[in-house]
Amino acid sequence: MSALMHMRVAGMSLLLAWLVGCSSAPQPGQGSVSKPLLRPLHDGAPTHIVDVSTIPDAVPTPHTGRYKASPYKVLGKHYTPMQNGHSYRETGPASWYGTKFHGQHTANGEDYDLYGMTAAHKTLPLPTYVRVTNLENQRTVIVRVNDRGPFYSNRIIDLSYAAARKLGFAEKGTAQVLVEGIDPVAWQQQNNPGYLVKKNPPVETLASEPSGQVYLQVGAFASSQAAEQLRNQLQSAVNATVFVMPVQQANGTFHRVRLGPVADHDEAQRLIETLRLANLGSATLVTSNK
Repeated sequence: MSALMHMRVAGMSLLLAWLVGCSSAPQPGQGSVSKPLLRPLHDGAPTHIVDVSTIPDAVPTPHTGRYKASPYKVLGKHYTPMQNGHSYRETGPASWYGTKFHGQHTANGEDYDLYGMTAAHKTLPLPTYVRVTNLENQRTVIVRVNDRGPFYSNRIIDLSYAAARKLGFAEKGTAQVLVEGIDPVAWQQQNNPGYLVKKNPPVETLASEPSGQVYLQVGAFASSQAAEQLRNQLQSAVNATVFVMPVQQANGTFHRVRLGPVADHDEAQRLIETLRLANLGSATLVTSNK
């Protein structure tokens, strides 16, 4: 169990003990309702408020690694995560968590960012992308589920502070929401013209690349515009050369988006991790002389 998950469970235990000896109601503005009465001292909104309208939603990106979906136990209760969350759909109350956990590890091993578009869920596989709609005002966001919880009351999802702000219930603390799973491949095909696949594409010798050097391939597109869009996103996220390589094949021209050349295996792993954390997809090591 991650450090963040341990901390949140510990918070639950303290809360339950507090509730036994106290009958006062939670105060307005409490964010992470899994620990509402402790929030004024232990959790809450950041002191420096940014314009969350400038924070983009998470981009559903096909996951090529292993999902975290093993059974686990919290507060004496056993949970068995789903193996696929694409068709998930549920209505219920949502909450949020903030400063107390900012920078701590999530159940997925990533660092929690209260300004990231992420969420915690008890049984969705990690990672999963979901669309969350605030049924009270019809605002909608897309978030990446990378953590476990909430484990208090009947809340079905715990959102990042930024997501709660964008949905319009950060001040209130909770809201009735609709949570819908997203199939990243179907989403990309619908929203990204020319999208093919971003894993294990075929590799040929490309005369314009130096022979024998190693690159990271992140995407392959029929649309040059889609390839250029990904190149621009990558260039702003990594400290490496990003380029689009057109390749003529029997069924048309494909536009491959690559990083590099990569100096060594360690650099490749650092770049792959950077792409994963930025929700920019996975990369495949390729060479120009294969």
